[in-house]
Amino acid sequence: MVIALIGESCTGKSTIAQRLKAALGAPVYSGKDYLRLAKSEQEARAKFKELLNGPETVVYVISEREHLDLLPEHCLRVLVTADIALIKERFSRRTGGVLPPPVAKMLESRHGMFDALPHDLKIVSGEEDADAACAKILALLGR
Repeated sequence: MVIALIGESCTGKSTIAQRLKAALGAPVYSGKDYLRLAKSEQEARAKFKELLNGPETVVYVISEREHLDLLPEHCLRVLVTADIALIKERFSRRTGGVLPPPVAKMLESRHGMFDALPHDLKIVSGEEDADAACAKILALLGR
């Protein structure tokens, strides 16, 4: 079973992924982490798709549209979103407390980019914490 945490940067996906890892003992992959599986990108993608279609529970954190095509048809798709002000605040913490105007503009242009995608659960970061989000996901899995 693949649990896909899909959303923009700084929405809390990685924090939820770590809670799921602790609860399920599942490995967590983010973005292009799959490149570690082989020397060529093509071979790595093929191995990762095979892994995602296997019996093991895997958590995959996605913040780029290009990675959506790696997901198997039957997976749990969790949209993780947040208010743009919260995203900017979190991002500014990553950049030493200052959010450069071009970065702010980029975040604004990407805001909501996953909202129209089909999903099984929507988590709004800032309205609930990572533990509550994890509990909802585990409940959907029957655990």
